[in-house]
Amino acid sequence: MKVQRPRGTRDFLPMDMAKRRFIECQMREIVERWGYQEVQTPTFEDLKLFTIKSGDAIVEEIYAFKDKGGRDLALRPELTAPIVRMYVNEFQKKPKPLRFYYFGNCFRYERPQKSRFREFWHFGAELIGSNKPEADAEVIALASAILDEIGLDGDLRIGHLGVLRILVRSLAPEVQRAAMRCIDKKDVQGLVKLLEDCDATLKQNILHLIKSKSTSDAREIVGDIPELRQFEDMLNTLDALGVQYSVDFGIARGLEYYTGMVFEIYAKNLGAQNQICGGGAYRLAHLLDGEDVPSTGFAFGFDRVIEALDIKMAPQKKVVVITRDETRKEALKIANSLRRHVPTHVDVMERSVTAQISYANAIGASYAVIVGPKELQAGKVTLKDMETGEQELLALDDVIQRMA
Repeated sequence: MKVQRPRGTRDFLPMDMAKRRFIECQMREIVERWGYQEVQTPTFEDLKLFTIKSGDAIVEEIYAFKDKGGRDLALRPELTAPIVRMYVNEFQKKPKPLRFYYFGNCFRYERPQKSRFREFWHFGAELIGSNKPEADAEVIALASAILDEIGLDGDLRIGHLGVLRILVRSLAPEVQRAAMRCIDKKDVQGLVKLLEDCDATLKQNILHLIKSKSTSDAREIVGDIPELRQFEDMLNTLDALGVQYSVDFGIARGLEYYTGMVFEIYAKNLGAQNQICGGGAYRLAHLLDGEDVPSTGFAFGFDRVIEALDIKMAPQKKVVVITRDETRKEALKIANSLRRHVPTHVDVMERSVTAQISYANAIGASYAVIVGPKELQAGKVTLKDMETGEQELLALDDVIQRMA
């Protein structure tokens, strides 16, 4: 019986993995230069970790299950909550701020579509322990630096939920939540309908604010509030760092634990599903019986980053050792020596020399290293350039030098 992969998942073939590892390594190197340390959390967590803030409705959107002991667990739908849970368990007494980064797979039970899968990967960072403008600015600047260094053109937009919530706080709690969902989904028509029975001035102010592209516009609506002044301090820090951005008070973010600054990054060469990064300031630790600590973080949708980059990888240099029956043991030793320097294949099918050469061509080998009785007698090997067909009799050290 033929077994297909589960719906909403993917197989990554060797060339796919080469691209993904290349960008992953670049991103790791960048965040480590900024002082962030890698952490890893379990693929599944206690279900309460995800329902404690978002409510039981999220169970319909994730992979939730009971284990054999009857415990309610869930495959992680995101990684910020697990990182905060880890912080509460292991790091509360450590000096602040703490800087963590992570790379891992996440799972959501949703209808698969272009650029949206049930298993996907996040690369993110969290700065825990500061609510200062410089902390928010650092996290945004780090996300921007990743874009710049991997060569991805992105549109960075920054807003502030604290400013937005000042307007909606007079609404009933369920209307507040519905309004924030409409704003997050850019559903202006749905928002207008939701607010049709509200005070006309409040409705106008909310609609005006989510279209505002400057702090001066926002100040005309909400006044000179502390949240707005802190937001401007952060923007001034980003200006000093040379970060390119636009202000957008219409950013709401889908996760309910965000409290202050929020930002999103959009790739300029993708279609409708073009958001590649999201983040902001949040408070979550106190809900997990930890201290009420301010935090700021972001997560890149790694799969969309790869799609947006459209990387062309150069062919990897590789070698095939060609052997005969009487030289097989020596050929294996030579292959082991070459493997310290270059990816090396050696025949394990007992093929003829001609068939081994054909195999080298088929896998795109750069060279064939022929180990025959005459070569061994001379203490050398024959190096065949698979592109030109030229052959040279060389000492193994000279072959290794050629591979460098």
